[in-house]
Amino acid sequence: MASNIKDMTQGRPARLIFAFALPLMVGNVFQQLYIVVDTAVVGRFVGVEALASVGAADWPNWMVLGMVTGFAQGFCILISQRFGAGDMAGMRRNVSHTYALGLALAAVLTLAAHLAARPILTLLGTPDNVMGGAMTYLRISYSGIFVIMAYNVFSSVLRALGDSKSPLYAMIIAAAINVVLDLLFVAGFGMGVDGAALATVISQAASAALGFWRLCHTTGPYRIWFRKVRFHGRTLRQLLTLGIPSGVQNSIIAIANVVVQSSINLYGPMAMAGCGSYSKIEGFGFLPINSFALALATFIGQNLGAKQYDRARRGARFGILCSLMMAEVVGVGINLLAPWLISLFNGDPQVIAFGTLQARTVTLFYFLLAFSHSVAGVMRGAGRAIVPMLVMLVCWCVIRVSYIMLVARASGNIQMVFWAYPITWALSSVAFLLYFVRGDWPHYLERKERAA
Repeated sequence: MASNIKDMTQGRPARLIFAFALPLMVGNVFQQLYIVVDTAVVGRFVGVEALASVGAADWPNWMVLGMVTGFAQGFCILISQRFGAGDMAGMRRNVSHTYALGLALAAVLTLAAHLAARPILTLLGTPDNVMGGAMTYLRISYSGIFVIMAYNVFSSVLRALGDSKSPLYAMIIAAAINVVLDLLFVAGFGMGVDGAALATVISQAASAALGFWRLCHTTGPYRIWFRKVRFHGRTLRQLLTLGIPSGVQNSIIAIANVVVQSSINLYGPMAMAGCGSYSKIEGFGFLPINSFALALATFIGQNLGAKQYDRARRGARFGILCSLMMAEVVGVGINLLAPWLISLFNGDPQVIAFGTLQARTVTLFYFLLAFSHSVAGVMRGAGRAIVPMLVMLVCWCVIRVSYIMLVARASGNIQMVFWAYPITWALSSVAFLLYFVRGDWPHYLERKERAA
């Protein structure tokens, strides 16, 4: 695995960014496939209520898991910056702190998630006939927070060092295990929603175990040295300054979408099933978006650590443009194929109608979502993690929730609920564009080091 480490301060930026993003996209395809298989198996072999239960659990689940991935990605910004600057001692110190901090946060999140599960579902207005299945799915999913954190820390450390291939191998193995266990537990043993959630946790544990084994048996700079896994005041503050905004950013998105989900729930189980099915398909639209955002964070982090400011700007422009173009291509494809794609999860005409309506309302605006996430990746790589957090807090939480409560619910039209997404994506894109063009983000790290 050490041979996959890549110095992104040398070579053509376009080639480096695309070569880094491609394995991430492939890995995300496999991850999304096993999410889709979970939902499709439940919808086909259990029924609409079970499918609605998985849909109701979707955003509460992402609220916690998004925080986990955000923390891991934020912690590793320092690692990419130290690597780019050639500070190997500082980089190894940051790696050991990242492992320790990840484990500590996983313990806190596990407890908090279990305590909050039922109140969140109640707040969402989850129907009684769906509540039991949704609670079961969340209880099992939240029990796997430790292994999810372990995999994400392992992956984020490697990505910070330019290695996007090793996490891909672990994800392929996890996806294969998940598909087999889904069919075995749900279709074979008749375990229903319990079986789908359990299959996911076991497959995630397998990917985390593979990563842990490699980290203990490698000669690379990211090897786990247990005697070095400890906290140091200044490094801990730096990691938290970057990790907390990234984690909060993801949770902000989930909190806002919990309000959207509560509005969808008002239209009954068919709407919940249809929109839950669309949310799994939407994950494919996120493939280029997430991949280029991560690639940009690593590229920007390494190059600003090496003080190559013009190179960082060129790479940022290329990565943002690629993300916009690829996301829009996927969006058009989902828009055209929406009825057939939704029918893969459940054949009920009402389920298909609700899912198709949501898809055809939002998918042509994926380019706005791509722009926001790409610039957010650039800002994180530059050490400005607080900027995307604030933009998304205002646009994707405050404004989106206000729109839902004041406009969408009053209309009595579910399509008005769906419009919450394109509207707030557009607003965040304007804010990010202004900051990207006018802000002196390439020199933030340099100014911060001088001030220290």
